[in-house]
Amino acid sequence: MGAYSDFAAQGRLYAASELLSVRAEANFLPPLAKAGSVGNTLYGLPFVASSRLLFYNKELFDNAAAEPPKTWSGLKNAAEALKQEGVLYPYALPLGPEEAHAEALIWELSNGGGYADGSGGYSIASEQNTQTFRWLKENLVAPGLTGPVPPAELNRQDAFAAFLRGEVGMLNGYPSLLHEARAKGMKVGTLSMPVANTPRDGQTFPSAGVADWMMAFKHDDNRELVGSFLEFVYQDKNLNDFAGRYHLLPSTVSATQTSKDAAADPSGAQFLNALRGAELYPVNEPSWLQVSNTIKRNIGKAVAPSADPKAVLEDIAQQVGDITEQP
Repeated sequence: MGAYSDFAAQGRLYAASELLSVRAEANFLPPLAKAGSVGNTLYGLPFVASSRLLFYNKELFDNAAAEPPKTWSGLKNAAEALKQEGVLYPYALPLGPEEAHAEALIWELSNGGGYADGSGGYSIASEQNTQTFRWLKENLVAPGLTGPVPPAELNRQDAFAAFLRGEVGMLNGYPSLLHEARAKGMKVGTLSMPVANTPRDGQTFPSAGVADWMMAFKHDDNRELVGSFLEFVYQDKNLNDFAGRYHLLPSTVSATQTSKDAAADPSGAQFLNALRGAELYPVNEPSWLQVSNTIKRNIGKAVAPSADPKAVLEDIAQQVGDITEQP
């Protein structure tokens, strides 16, 4: 599943230490182990994962004489060049309700923001996030650089389909989309997400990572059986076979080191490197499923023509506050 902590909060799950050897528990990639832990106890067992990179259509970039961007201003310049060449979606910005929380997080992280603050709460309407959505609205959406569909109505799958049709210059994607594009003969470049234009000296921003979580429910006399099953699942060969079949990333240190996909493909290594330093959704908050649904439904409004991004984010933050205050 995409979350686990609501079950952990109910006391229904085994901790990883009750199921796995010390070596197996210590083998999870650190960002995944952090996201899978409540306090210092690992309950969410990361199964397979993915990270996000900026994809760009090399043919469209060559036609527009555009440069692969490293900063937001570079992304805007590339989008303007692509638009001049008639590209339908210079930058596809899917903030529709399917997966808006992912696209939003990618942009927030690239400006030092995100969903969670350092004290374990939510920070939806932070100054960095407000700056991010104001920049998106003024520099990409208002000038028509995000295509004919309003971002709040553009879903991820529709954006991906347009990319595979050759109608998108740039978008954020994950490994399976890259596989599909190459199968169609497309020439695709991959980059770390461009960062805000004025990072401080030596400042680096994390990429966005996503994981699917396994959890072990407590039932009479099942702990040993569950533990032996999980030890089998997390053997390098088994984990890599499954991840490779679906063009995802394995969740353990040893499996990533033996991943054939990463060894054979520079982009595969790029995705793995991004995952090693990624920030994930705050899935260790029991309220995250409800909070993420609120973000999905509303975050696209922040870049609408008549919207004040700050007011939209503050409204979402208020709804989130109401959720977290529920008994």
